[in-house]
Amino acid sequence: MKTRLDLLLAARHPDLSRSRLKSYIEQGRVTLAGVPLLKPAAQLDPDAPVVLDLPPPVPPDQLVPLDLPLTILYEDPYILVIDKPPGLVVHPAPGHDQDTLVNALLAHCHDLQGIGNVLRPGIVHRLDADTSGCLVVAKTESAFLSLSAQFAAHTPRKTYLALCWGIPSPPSGTLSAPLGRSPVNRKRQAILPVADGGRPALTRYATLATGPSASLLALRIETGRTHQIRVHLSALLHCPICGDPLYGGTRETVPPRPFMPPRQMLHAYALALRHPNANTPLAFRSPLPHDFLEALPRLLPDFDPATLPDRLAAAFPASPPP
Repeated sequence: MKTRLDLLLAARHPDLSRSRLKSYIEQGRVTLAGVPLLKPAAQLDPDAPVVLDLPPPVPPDQLVPLDLPLTILYEDPYILVIDKPPGLVVHPAPGHDQDTLVNALLAHCHDLQGIGNVLRPGIVHRLDADTSGCLVVAKTESAFLSLSAQFAAHTPRKTYLALCWGIPSPPSGTLSAPLGRSPVNRKRQAILPVADGGRPALTRYATLATGPSASLLALRIETGRTHQIRVHLSALLHCPICGDPLYGGTRETVPPRPFMPPRQMLHAYALALRHPNANTPLAFRSPLPHDFLEALPRLLPDFDPATLPDRLAAAFPASPPP
């Protein structure tokens, strides 16, 4: 089965947004046997040896502030909690050096440079480019160290929402399998034995609503492995996230659907942690983004978004703050 060029590249380069990949295609940076491929919709074999020529990364001392709009859920002198939109890369990487969340944070917090990792100032955890929702940033070195310790100990409580193809069986449970970089495709994570480098990963899930071919799941991750939710849902539950080009949720990898979301439908809905200075519990929620609200009635026609808080409370009963 043939695959669109932009989707093929998205599966191989999950850290790059589709809009960025489209621009590289149109710039002639994608070639096959030395010939530029200039059309994102070009149909190719899935294993076609296309080459993406990424521009070199900008050195750390050349990171520049960029005045991008930020939706701020909370801010004080120590931390900043934002509602990350889909499509925004968190930190600079090859191909993304001037249009990331870090660039936006440098414009918003003028003294952020130098806090923590030089290329990722203030960043203590991350979301994939196409994942939306709650993300906390440290504004001081002490806050960075405190939050980093919390995430290393897996004490923050992270609740995600995912629209998935299929109906989970059983409707709720725990997914546990070690994850590591795929030996076949270095852009993917895969289930690997610990002896082969896999790291323990545990995901709790509950089905909130179902439709003819899709489901809305709530998820709590007890570990924070790369692509953890995406791999566990696809490989263990056989319910890939709708629109996920890397783990089997796109039109090229599922039976024909009347509607296909524009990106992977994964949203970091809630985040609870302890304040790094006052040690008090904090909790934040990110409203469902526009594309989620558009997809819900098309995939789950009987679901009322107004019932989401009650369904979540039933799925994950209240527990003490972290």
